Amino acid sequence: MMAKNLTLSIVKKFIPARKSRSRKGDNGVVLVIGGSYIYHGAPILSSIAALRCGTDLVYTSVPNINVTPTRAISPNLIVIPLVDQKLTRGAVNKLLGALPRNLDSATIGMGLAIQERNALLHLVKSLLDRDVRLSLDASALIPEVLPLLANKNVVVTPHAGEFKRLFGESPSNSKNERIKLVEKKAKENGITVLLKGATDVISNGSTTYLYEKKIPAMTVGGTGDVLSGLVAGLLSKNRNSLESAAAATLINGLAGKSVQKKLGLHMTSMDLLDAIPTAMKPFDKIV
Repeated sequence: MMAKNLTLSIVKKFIPARKSRSRKGDNGVVLVIGGSYIYHGAPILSSIAALRCGTDLVYTSVPNINVTPTRAISPNLIVIPLVDQKLTRGAVNKLLGALPRNLDSATIGMGLAIQERNALLHLVKSLLDRDVRLSLDASALIPEVLPLLANKNVVVTPHAGEFKRLFGESPSNSKNERIKLVEKKAKENGITVLLKGATDVISNGSTTYLYEKKIPAMTVGGTGDVLSGLVAGLLSKNRNSLESAAAATLINGLAGKSVQKKLGLHMTSMDLLDAIPTAMKPFDKIV
């Protein structure tokens, strides 16, 4: 199987047109679940990234302790409190009762502290049962979750360390070996894998895309949270998990390149958010 390098013309096909007469909610409704006492910023970055990529509504669920600062950072965020400081079964049940019925996609894990693994599994299963497409990152990447995900429009976005925790194998430094391993794990588990690195590898087991970044400024904390938000935002409009993950990867990279050009090696992930509209505007289509 040949891995293809991601290009603008490939990604153009992955971003659907918007109807000129569409109403609020027609262009995606996203849920972001993350955050903890220490990592308050991660779900905020994901939520704003999802909004910036053209999603109509984003609901951000964070632990009670983070609700006030999260609301304070942007009037665009609709915040649903998680009743406990960490993810518990009780907090999940309460959240599931509070969610809108028309969710298209969700991203789970950025900065999230998980008290009970079963709470995460219950959350993932309940969302999939409602036909919500998922992007899983960070603490949501545990091996127990894999049996729930097969053939369900799910993207996992690990870096090398998270990949090893999730699949039990470490990605090699050789590009070809990395590609083979990502393809194998994607195929075995019926999911789309987006392995982050100097070259991002995105595969669903039968088609593989590569994106060589060459953007050293993007090692700053939070760029992966922005990527997760983009994946969820695009998944809310395009059910195809491989296409959404590939488009998110390219857009995240284009935004990073433009910020690095402007600010050099001094970007923060907030700067990346501001660059998303310019990176995405060439893909806008109205019908």
